[in-house]
Amino acid sequence: MPLILMLVAGAVTCIITFIQNYSIVSKLISLLIVLLVFYVLGSGLKWTLDYFDAQNEKKNKEKETEQEAENTEGEKEEQKETEE
Repeated sequence: MPLILMLVAGAVTCIITFIQNYSIVSKLISLLIVLLVFYVLGSGLKWTLDYFDAQNEKKNKEKETEQEAENTEGEKEEQKETEE
């Protein structure tokens, strides 16, 4: 994801600097800055999404554990009733 975001921003920068008739050095400097900024932003976005995904997985595991515990308790009660 960071690479796609960075490359799209780079393509837009190249087009804009070409239309505005920037010098080659100005084009390269602006392209480098844009690529670095958008790579950092994309990496931050990826980290945030991964963090939320890890939290969701943790909550799902907790719910599954609770459901398994409830199922086990229900089975034990049924076995006791059957034995009586």
